[in-house]
Amino acid sequence: MRVTVVNPNTTAEMTAKIELSARAAAGPGTSVEAVTSGMGPASIESHYDEALSVPGILAAIRDHPADGYVIACFGDPGLDAAREVADGPVVGIAEAAMHAAVLLGRGFSVVTTLDRTRGRAWDLAARYVAPGTCRGVHACDIPVLELDRDPAVADRVVALARTALTRDGSDVIVLGCAGMADLPATVSRRIGVPVVDGVAAATLLVQSLVTLGLRTSKRGEYARPPRKSYRGGLGDFERL
Repeated sequence: MRVTVVNPNTTAEMTAKIELSARAAAGPGTSVEAVTSGMGPASIESHYDEALSVPGILAAIRDHPADGYVIACFGDPGLDAAREVADGPVVGIAEAAMHAAVLLGRGFSVVTTLDRTRGRAWDLAARYVAPGTCRGVHACDIPVLELDRDPAVADRVVALARTALTRDGSDVIVLGCAGMADLPATVSRRIGVPVVDGVAAATLLVQSLVTLGLRTSKRGEYARPPRKSYRGGLGDFERL
């Protein structure tokens, strides 16, 4: 089985971290390839960034055939479009992490990067899980590209997670950024509750769907998009 994990930003160092998490989670017989987007922003921290990351995600899926795909950004950018064009199942890391969290406790809190991204996390929680299951979304205000450069990241995430558990009455913490994929074991050990990394959760969910012989339905909304011409820099996407 082959799983392609797409990093929707263009920062190769983050892709390497994502790949380690995905490979550690994958079971025997599953080959994991992490791909850095060939076009788009260096990090995704706004709606603008998300919108401009989508062509790179779709191109990565086109250029890296696999049995299933993971979109490794907590905003799950381009998820619906990716499901239209991919042959195998596609799972976003926020989607996978939130679904996993509700299997582990009565409620969860998200610890993410910048405050401006909290609204997107709330929107996704409303889509993915029952009302009241996501108890809070908290930002440590560390830019995505600083997660590997700030030696105090783990301490700050732990402190914020403890605050979230107390304030929200949650049982589980969801890490709200693919750049935090190396932190769940450390944070969980220090706060004493399950901590979910969406990269690992999504990799295993894709692996399970492929093992079950399941893929995205091509009836209705997720049928392949109608063929038409695209102008300008998007001309190459006619062959998706």
